[in-house]
Amino acid sequence: MALGLAAGLLAWLLGWAGPLEGWENLTWSWRMRALAGTAQASDRIKLVVVDQDSLDWAQRESGLSWPWPRQVYAPILRFCARAGAKAVALDIIFSEPSPLVGDDEELGRALAAGPPAVGAAMLGRSTGPHAAWPAGLEGLAFPLAGLAGWSAGPGRDLLMPRALIPPESIARGLAALGNVMEDADQDQVIRRITPLRGFAGRGLLTLGLASALAAGEAPPSWADDGLRFGGRSIPLDGKGKAILRFRGGSGAHQKLSAAAVIRSELLLEQGQEPEVDPASLKDSYVLFGLTAPGLHDLRATPLAALYPGLEVHATALDNWLAGDFLRPAPGWALGVSALVIGLLAGLAGGLANRPWHSSLAMALILPLPAAWGLAAFLAGWWWPVAAPALAAALALVAGMVLNLASESRQRRFIKDAFRYYLSPEVIERILADPSRLSLGGERRELTILFADLQDFTAISERLDPQDLAALLNDYLSEMTQVILEHGGTLDKYEGDAIVAFWNAPLDQPNHALLACRAALGCAQSLRRSQDRYAARAGSPLVMRVGINSGPVVVGNLGSRTRFDYTVLGDAANLASRLEGANKLFGTGLMVSERTWELAGGGRGENGLAGRELGLIRVKGRVAPVRVYEPLEPERSAAAPAALEAFTAALALARGRDWETAARRFAALEGDPAAAVYAARCRELAASPDRDWDGVWELGWK
Repeated sequence: MALGLAAGLLAWLLGWAGPLEGWENLTWSWRMRALAGTAQASDRIKLVVVDQDSLDWAQRESGLSWPWPRQVYAPILRFCARAGAKAVALDIIFSEPSPLVGDDEELGRALAAGPPAVGAAMLGRSTGPHAAWPAGLEGLAFPLAGLAGWSAGPGRDLLMPRALIPPESIARGLAALGNVMEDADQDQVIRRITPLRGFAGRGLLTLGLASALAAGEAPPSWADDGLRFGGRSIPLDGKGKAILRFRGGSGAHQKLSAAAVIRSELLLEQGQEPEVDPASLKDSYVLFGLTAPGLHDLRATPLAALYPGLEVHATALDNWLAGDFLRPAPGWALGVSALVIGLLAGLAGGLANRPWHSSLAMALILPLPAAWGLAAFLAGWWWPVAAPALAAALALVAGMVLNLASESRQRRFIKDAFRYYLSPEVIERILADPSRLSLGGERRELTILFADLQDFTAISERLDPQDLAALLNDYLSEMTQVILEHGGTLDKYEGDAIVAFWNAPLDQPNHALLACRAALGCAQSLRRSQDRYAARAGSPLVMRVGINSGPVVVGNLGSRTRFDYTVLGDAANLASRLEGANKLFGTGLMVSERTWELAGGGRGENGLAGRELGLIRVKGRVAPVRVYEPLEPERSAAAPAALEAFTAALALARGRDWETAARRFAALEGDPAAAVYAARCRELAASPDRDWDGVWELGWK
């Protein structure tokens, strides 16, 4: 969340300072193209255009090239008057008097006789020859005295020192002037229009809105929510501009060819049927302008790189009629949206600790600013998208980098902490799911191995501490390596004793067999190194191992600041007891009946070879435990007859045929377990009154 907050603040600053403006404008163009058709164009706006067909017609029929004589526009104005148009606005710059005698005067008379007409003026910092209003033309603009709030606020930079105004002979026929000077965004795309500019103490509306003023609307006033004009609000941004809501591509408003309108008026004056029905213009705002490509009145808009300037003015008028100019987002919107999205992305990135989590976070968070912007557009707002999108991207990337660094540290920690306790394969599986290492335990069945050295106390008394430590370290390292190679988890060392277990922290369906094979592997490894160990210890090292399988509690047990991954339960205690029980039979490995069953003892080639040793009762348990001795494959394969003979003798002993059992056991020379049974059976045979249930009590001989 801290990264998300930092990303949001950085995006906010970049958005406020301006570097993101180009990106924001680009996203606005995408939004406009996607949603421009959601509002229908007004049928109260008609466009009469000088298109290429009109230019070709004038050249072909009258030999007129562009620019046309100004008296050619008179039939268009007469047609509009005949049709009952509400107002006519001419988007044509008359910068100088016409060279034709009487040309301007005839146009002026036609303007005065027709519907209220609006002429095009240009207000700018270096545009036009006028530094003050020409005498008698002040009435074509309205006083700014009632717009003090606008002049001191967003309009302070819109008070222009220069103006281009039509010649007086034309201007006297006009009801108003409209400004056609517009500044594009930094990428030269028109997304906004300037509703009002001031010049020499008077104000001019943009051309489309000026046609409403000419039709009788009162001059605009200033309110907190923007300009108020004709009972409608025109929301402004901090630069005094209104955000256009385009109705669609070029052609959203009905277009009439200037040639068709001129021909229609001439036909009507001759009493003939016109090409254009005058009724189609009744009570309409008529905007006259240029759309032919060669006349250079094409501008870039979000919808097209070449878009008639006349249709930009038509869009502004349409937005005023519908009252749906887009509102600029409030000043706090940029910061709040960047911070909210940044925090959300930072939180999502922090929780994404898997590759698919990161992909899901990107899929959910990155589209949010765009979705937010589209929803705001439909609600009538221009909402910033670039800064929140940048905040989301920065926060997600930072979160992923942090996660990678944290995961790398975690992986190193796990590997360093467990490489002495777990096999590399187990470590890799834990790395895939570190949650297994959380504090706490679970109940599950494990196989526990307990190994100890016989008479280690005597060895420790013979060696000085340094030699003893070196010997013990070598022995424990060798045995631990075998245990880890067989998938075991090292629990702890207790002096010379080793405690290990299987089936945790990861599932191992063959855990009992793995534990038994690990014990047999340790015996083989010790036998190979015995000469070296015996020379250092002064006597051979004899290892005894007890193995049991059963339910225990396993997990990270301890305090929240220090814990061990260990096991608790009676099954673990029994493994320790079985290690000690080896002394009874003179064996090196003893396993419980449960372990023997799970390991597949005595079943086929894949099972565990060995023999049953009998029943024992360990301290703390009332019920006896049946125990077995797994054997190395080489030993069991070399003397199958001896194994069968031991099993047969054990059956005789259980049948209380003490004498026969004693002879059979005695015949198995070199077998410590058989010698123990032979002695016991002889004692029982010599005392027939003495009863024995076949259970060995540990500590009795």
